[in-house]
Amino acid sequence: MRLVIQRVSRASVTVENQIIGQIGLGLLVLLGVEQADSEEDVDWLIQKTTQMRIFSDLEGKMNCSLPEVDGELLVISQFTLHASTKKGNRPSFIAAARPEQAIPLYESFIQKSALALGKKVQSGSFGADMKVDLLNDGPVTIIIDSKNRE
Repeated sequence: MRLVIQRVSRASVTVENQIIGQIGLGLLVLLGVEQADSEEDVDWLIQKTTQMRIFSDLEGKMNCSLPEVDGELLVISQFTLHASTKKGNRPSFIAAARPEQAIPLYESFIQKSALALGKKVQSGSFGADMKVDLLNDGPVTIIIDSKNRE
């Protein structure tokens, strides 16, 4: 499972001209599921995401986590995070999980994140044509891959 995490001042996701999820200060998470992913990946990534100290403390140092700043979370599914660009100019998405595997893991990530944070987690609509609007704060953007735990 691969995440692109962006610290945001605000973010929203729109489907068919309707905002279906929006947050203020928090994290926008783009989530891609690959075929080898499981609930173990979900659990590890939630712990990393919710406890990552990337928000500023009173001295302006990145020393606070999402719960410490009472931040919000917006999760968007994005299979293109598993694009392979090794051959040619057209990306291959062969490593991305099929919807029957990806949807339950995506939904699990949202539900378990809500439990970890003690609040509702906003989300996009799996497989929909979504428009994502955000104001990246910093900018701070971090990529985490559960198969490459650096």
